[in-house]
Amino acid sequence: MSEFTPEVGELVYDEAARQVGEVMGHEGPRFQLRPVGGGREWDASGPLRPPTDAERLSAGVAMANARSRGEL
Repeated sequence: MSEFTPEVGELVYDEAARQVGEVMGHEGPRFQLRPVGGGREWDASGPLRPPTDAERLSAGVAMANARSRGEL
């Protein structure tokens, strides 16, 4: 099985943080991720994987809810 290596701009699931994020960049083994729709970046060293459809949907709903509350 090949190791998953995401590209900048791609959505990934950070298993350690239990959160979907957008890849903003990477340095060595660490990836800088940002929550879907913006927010504070975090460093993830893995494991990362492509998000499931349900995880993508959940992240999108969370963003829409935050926007409706005026948080974004």
